[in-house]
Amino acid sequence: MKVSVVVCTYSMDRYGPFSECVESVLAQTYEPLEVVLVVDGNEEVHDRVQDDFGCEEDLVVHNNAENRGISYSRTRGAELASGEIVAFIDDDATAEPDWVRGLVDVYEETDAIAVGGDVRPDWQTKKPDFFPEEFYWLVGCVEPGFAEDGEEVRNTYGSNISYRREAFLAVGGYDPNTGRKGDKHLQAHEAPVGIRLLNEYGKGMVFTEDAVVHHTLFDYRGEFRWLLFRSFWQGYSKRVMDLLYPDAPDDKGEYLNQLLTHFVPGRVRGLVRSPSVPEVKQLIAIFAFTGAVGLGYLYAIVTPNVVEKANA
Repeated sequence: MKVSVVVCTYSMDRYGPFSECVESVLAQTYEPLEVVLVVDGNEEVHDRVQDDFGCEEDLVVHNNAENRGISYSRTRGAELASGEIVAFIDDDATAEPDWVRGLVDVYEETDAIAVGGDVRPDWQTKKPDFFPEEFYWLVGCVEPGFAEDGEEVRNTYGSNISYRREAFLAVGGYDPNTGRKGDKHLQAHEAPVGIRLLNEYGKGMVFTEDAVVHHTLFDYRGEFRWLLFRSFWQGYSKRVMDLLYPDAPDDKGEYLNQLLTHFVPGRVRGLVRSPSVPEVKQLIAIFAFTGAVGLGYLYAIVTPNVVEKANA
């Protein structure tokens, strides 16, 4: 079973982490493996990638004619790939050596149509004492209670996600109107693919704890203001997804409900037993981030033609 790993990048500012990411993919223990590197419309980055990796076997380098965003770039990478399975990893993440092997094991042992793995935080500075683990999803990492090993979910996080390539392309790949592009902050570009796969094939994505990547968390991802901003756009994006796919599973809504009914009461009980300043800060952050998600959702409700604006 041949696997194609797609890595997309766009800026020289991210070239260091991107290079580490590619090296971790090239060091995978699994074969046969193809690597597809997609540069999003940056000639300087493309030339550097060609110089550094162009001589590698089973490696494809492509540069978009212009900046098209992460969703377009990933789908383009899948189109260029030749593997039965296409896997994606962010350019600021690194894979453990048996990452691909862990994904393939699930495909070989089941009839899975998509498989995603664990994304662990790799803080580049000390983890902020106010940051609650329940909100690791804000920074693209797996949070407590996300899923059991082997459980079927709508989708995992984009830094550790894979599909049967023909099925991924058959449902249209990633929507180029979602995902980061320039000043647009519409999130959740994995969710529509998961929904379309469910509708078309009746199967979700299998989560496996055995396929692990580490997501680099730079200083700014630990800034309270940035996290509030991110929370707001998560709420906004959720409203757009609700309008586009009203009958789809609401994984994040269910998690937020679990957060308020299970995790928060547990934290309060812990504070009563053993008060601490970091625990108080984290409890406050939970309510602040949840409030920002709700505010983003409400903002999308009152914004005229929100879907058309998201697609603009």
